[in-house]
Amino acid sequence: MAGTAVAIAIFFDAISDPIVGSISDRFRSKYGRRHPFMFAAPIPLAMCIFLIFNPPEAIVASETTLFFWFLTFTVVMRAFQTIFAIPVLAMGAELSEDYIERSKIMSFESLFGLYGYVFMHLVAMILIFGMMFEEQGGRMYEPAYTPVVLVCSVFVMVTAFLCAWGTRDQIPKLKERETESEPASVKKLFGDIYSVLQNSNYRALLFGIFFLAITAGTHETLGIYMATFFWELTSYQLGLLIIGHIIGTHVGFFIAPKFHRRYDKRWTIFWAALFFAVFWSTASTLGLLGLGPEKGTWWAVLFIGGIGVFTVSTGVVLTISVMSALADIADEHELITGQRQAGIFYSARSLFSKATNAFGHIVAGFAIEHYIKLPPNSQMGEVADDVVFRLAIIDGPFAMFWGIVAAFVYAGYKIDKQRHAEIRTELDQRAKTASTA
Repeated sequence: MAGTAVAIAIFFDAISDPIVGSISDRFRSKYGRRHPFMFAAPIPLAMCIFLIFNPPEAIVASETTLFFWFLTFTVVMRAFQTIFAIPVLAMGAELSEDYIERSKIMSFESLFGLYGYVFMHLVAMILIFGMMFEEQGGRMYEPAYTPVVLVCSVFVMVTAFLCAWGTRDQIPKLKERETESEPASVKKLFGDIYSVLQNSNYRALLFGIFFLAITAGTHETLGIYMATFFWELTSYQLGLLIIGHIIGTHVGFFIAPKFHRRYDKRWTIFWAALFFAVFWSTASTLGLLGLGPEKGTWWAVLFIGGIGVFTVSTGVVLTISVMSALADIADEHELITGQRQAGIFYSARSLFSKATNAFGHIVAGFAIEHYIKLPPNSQMGEVADDVVFRLAIIDGPFAMFWGIVAAFVYAGYKIDKQRHAEIRTELDQRAKTASTA
């Protein structure tokens, strides 16, 4: 039922993502195209996050009412997430026209995303699960999630406002780049979507995201199960795995622009996706083969964390590369059509990512219930070996396969540094001609 609720929310995303992208591309105000949406979203977004996890007792009493509570606030939460995220992504693509500088901008986005992740990870795993509620079972104790979600909601609201407020000085610069276009309408919305999907480079990235998100959704769903029932880690041990994430993100932050200079974004995307898929499943696969360390030991933590450094660094390089490449595709699209539509490009990317990631969650959820057959209320160290084995099969070889497919799909992206320079030259010449006309 949880998976069904998420799937239904995806249908609403299919409507809201391109609508917000198209409207923000065409929006006109003294605060620019993007910032009115960025300022409007944080408070309702935070409220929805909190309400999802805190239904009234009367709602919890019935599975049906609980389902509709979860469905309603998931749909609304994702809508406000879209209202904030799509303009932010589009604005990031418009802050620079330079091939390498765009990579640096996306690198900082990934780096600050890491800091948010680290903060919430430490709050949840170390402070709340590991200290405040350790005696009650930590992450296995349901009431412990209330303070986690409260902190998360406040953190989301504050950081989103800081993002909007901190970039307000860019509004005049972004307004100068606006082009005249027709007002938003349903006809124009579908026209925008059809137009961007004609770009073969964009399709290569979208379908690469599709397969990679199946890998990511599967791993993210099974991660807590693998740590608990396969590796048998304590909350403290699980919390310390963040160290590998921190190291890996900083490595990816520094090397992504260097790779783009030396190898271009196309081949960086291909190899990063390939290694990302392999590394993320390596610990599970080696554990299946009996080549991993003893469960529940600090050697297991070091083993998983060490592989995690390579996983995260390649994942960060891939994310930076794809996000930067989308900005280059927006330039190509502007050259072909005369329209600057970064919002609609990033909205479709966001939609594909969320939809396929949710599909990965649903696949993993069905696997838990129908293939892995993990019993309800399972306890660490008490799950049958065959159940744990099947769990690792899905988290290891199964999840790896879809990431490898993604790498080869990404290879269809063709814009290199030389081609982008040609695009920018033609666009600049067109702008110069228009200004003197």
